[in-house]
Amino acid sequence: MRHFPFEWNAFADQPHNVAPRSERTLHHLRHWKTYFTLLGADLVWGIPALWHYRRNRRRMHRVSVPIASEMFAVSVSPRFDRPGAETDALLGLLRETGVRQTLFRLPSWEKDRLADFESFARRLDSEGYGLTTALLQRRADVFELEAWAGFVENAFARLGRHSPFFEVGHAWNRTKWGVWDYTEYLKLVRPAVALRERHGVKLAGPAVIDFEFHLYPPTLRAVDFDAVSSLLYVDRVGAPENAQAGWTTAMKVALFAAVAEASTRRSVPAWITEVNWPLAGTGPYSPAAGRPNVGEEAQADYLVRYYVICLASGLVDRVFWWQLVAPGYGLVDSRETPWRRRPGFFAFKTMVERLSGSLFVGKDEPARGGVFAEVYRFQKDGREFALAWTTGAPRDYEFGRPVAAVLDRDGREIPSSGTIVRLDSHPRYIFFKRDRF
Repeated sequence: MRHFPFEWNAFADQPHNVAPRSERTLHHLRHWKTYFTLLGADLVWGIPALWHYRRNRRRMHRVSVPIASEMFAVSVSPRFDRPGAETDALLGLLRETGVRQTLFRLPSWEKDRLADFESFARRLDSEGYGLTTALLQRRADVFELEAWAGFVENAFARLGRHSPFFEVGHAWNRTKWGVWDYTEYLKLVRPAVALRERHGVKLAGPAVIDFEFHLYPPTLRAVDFDAVSSLLYVDRVGAPENAQAGWTTAMKVALFAAVAEASTRRSVPAWITEVNWPLAGTGPYSPAAGRPNVGEEAQADYLVRYYVICLASGLVDRVFWWQLVAPGYGLVDSRETPWRRRPGFFAFKTMVERLSGSLFVGKDEPARGGVFAEVYRFQKDGREFALAWTTGAPRDYEFGRPVAAVLDRDGREIPSSGTIVRLDSHPRYIFFKRDRF
């Protein structure tokens, strides 16, 4: 097997795909038997997964769901270039968001900087943040399993006291991340399983990216993860309500939870450990080209709508936004001095403040022949409120009870009166008068 030089795209925080397509195709042909094993696992677990999916769809957004603060999470990257000033700035922004759960990536090719990562993890732990460490692989790790196992053990030993969870592997169903079939991923995750109890850590996985849940049955049957994770991007179809081959975000979440439950045959926390919308006009800093790129306002809208769809489903236990500071997709743009908080930052902060500790109580069904809107109802601190938007043109929506106040997506008050509120693509928080209490 040929080795190819590993090339990291520091602008977009991802590797370049340097292996030629012909070499990847040849690999798949050589390992054709693995696809029959994959198909067999999917056929065996497909029927129970379908049953779970139908049940999830019937219940989704129709039963009450406590929205705990731990459900909201945002990922960060250590600032090693200027560790003092930049780390302080990063942590200040993290505090401002109000989240208490975070994640950072630990690449195998940066194992010589493990002391720096340990120091950063210790700082997060000292400030009370729950931390998940994502262990990143490259192609060489698949062939140098002893070195990979040493990296995993050192990571557990050095960071385990500050990071209770480790996500093993990353987006391995994309060849640029160095893994070319699921059997190679299993080789990488087995050392972590063997070392888990010794170091008292928990494992998240399998960290499959995008809508490729057919990879879950064989990996989840082979590995007993403490949390099932997905990098569930939906940016290529624009808004989170849009469908990809007939599948909306809500439907994908229902299938994600169904496949996880059918494959593990038990209740396991389901995490979305990475999602974002890349930003137009950011050039090489954007991790994707063309259609996935959106404006900053649209990114902020989609962020809130995605979180609400996922968390109110009762099927997802935590969602991590990737990431807090990044020029091409983050909530904060680090190209400016001082760093600029984007609309998504304020939308995220407001969402965390308003929804943490609330109880989701139901979603309005569209009235036959009436005005369609996405309306999610919540209760918190003795008050009732709705979080609402439209996916099309602006509309007036009749809430059927007097409105006390309306806040925009970023927490600013909007003049309102009566029982009707003008809705558009920007999520709004509608608080009702206490006439029902």
